[in-house]
Amino acid sequence: MDADKTPSDIAAEEKELPDDPVVTYILNAVAEGGEISPNAVAQAIAADRAKANTPKDAWRKYMTAVRQQAIHLARKGRLEIVRKGEVADPNDFKGLYKLRLPRK
Repeated sequence: MDADKTPSDIAAEEKELPDDPVVTYILNAVAEGGEISPNAVAQAIAADRAKANTPKDAWRKYMTAVRQQAIHLARKGRLEIVRKGEVADPNDFKGLYKLRLPRK
């Protein structure tokens, strides 16, 4: 950490950084207000990046990135992780889940 920077300076820099492309895919997918499966997000990423010889299950390699970014967004309050119809703790969940925008 730079000795000249305060925690508020670092937080301001984080806000200025552009979102990861996976974050953009997630936020676009949930923008309509419904719940979306992380598989659908990974499949959309794979479809956009596919080449002629890309295997059909190439989307699976994006699942870890989608999960990591969903957790990050949930911790920041920009997204909710839903498991069995209830909002899950982003620090402690496993199994099947869906993503949605936060509800008021």
